[in-house]
Amino acid sequence: MVKKRFEDTREHLLAIGEHIILGKGFAAVGLAEILATADVPKGSFYHYFASKEAYGVALLERYFANYLEDAKLRLNAPNGTAHDHLLEFFDAWQGKSCGNTVPCLVVKLAAEVADLSDTMRAALQSGCNHIVAALERTVVRGQEAGDINKQQPAAVLALAIYEMWLGASLMTKLRRDRVALETAMAVTRQLIAV
Repeated sequence: MVKKRFEDTREHLLAIGEHIILGKGFAAVGLAEILATADVPKGSFYHYFASKEAYGVALLERYFANYLEDAKLRLNAPNGTAHDHLLEFFDAWQGKSCGNTVPCLVVKLAAEVADLSDTMRAALQSGCNHIVAALERTVVRGQEAGDINKQQPAAVLALAIYEMWLGASLMTKLRRDRVALETAMAVTRQLIAV
């Protein structure tokens, strides 16, 4: 049997792994499952990743890079105000989240790996910091333009809103309904309203 060749084997392994890990978590997924699903031999895995933990770090870095690219497009759209862009960003977040599944590696892995792997915890923290920074830049633009509330410093407001949305995403997974996300949107509107 001839193994399939992929244009980018490393990217293929990460894409397959993200899909599987979003469903089962990091610890519950073995390398054998990822390799079998990806149809990639074990030696190829170790060519790209020194260990499963190194794979987890790469998976998170890839996830955040893609997430940030999408976030920057939404938050820096040419039309509309910073206020509009923030609401559109969180509206998209709400749209991606459904009753029993929140396709977010941060929500899926934060509690699981924070105590198991310091390097994965650091990758999660770094990625979250980049997202908060992008939100903060949008809040600053909105505050300067007068379309976002100035009662809180931009850094405080961006962090509080992001943390609220992460919590709401977790509650969505627990309760399997959209109430927490709807509440997060209502509170976000109040927090940024002028």
